[in-house]
Amino acid sequence: MAVKLRMTRMGRRHRPFFRINAVESTTPRDGRILEKVGHYDPLKKDKDSQIELDTEKAKKWIDKGAVPSDTVAQILEKFEIECPTYKRKKARRDRAKALARKKGVPFTKQEKLAAAKAKTDKIEAAKAEAEAKEKAKAEKAEAENAKAEKAE
Repeated sequence: MAVKLRMTRMGRRHRPFFRINAVESTTPRDGRILEKVGHYDPLKKDKDSQIELDTEKAKKWIDKGAVPSDTVAQILEKFEIECPTYKRKKARRDRAKALARKKGVPFTKQEKLAAAKAKTDKIEAAKAEAEAKEKAKAEKAEAENAKAEKAE
């Protein structure tokens, strides 16, 4: 029996409320739970009171080998509860980021947007430079034509 710590959505439409539960990995999202560990109310104004967690229960399930979902792992991190599986995922993600940066490939969405903006800026600068050269050639040709007409 593989146990996971994950969230169950409660509340009505447009008023989400999540319970943090220990569940078997094969059960559906809102299926049968083994134990309620806490809850999360994203609509509360005060960030500190949004999450209520029974840390002893959470530690008990983590010690038993329960694997938290990414969201629950972040919540547990806020309560300073270490999750070895989440640390491995985070380390793997950090290594992938470092490798991508080493290769010069954008990894995050912000990096991709910055790279695209830099590319368009470079293209626009090249266009402006080409236009300036064309304009300079045209002015030079006009000046030579004017000189030739004056000489005649």
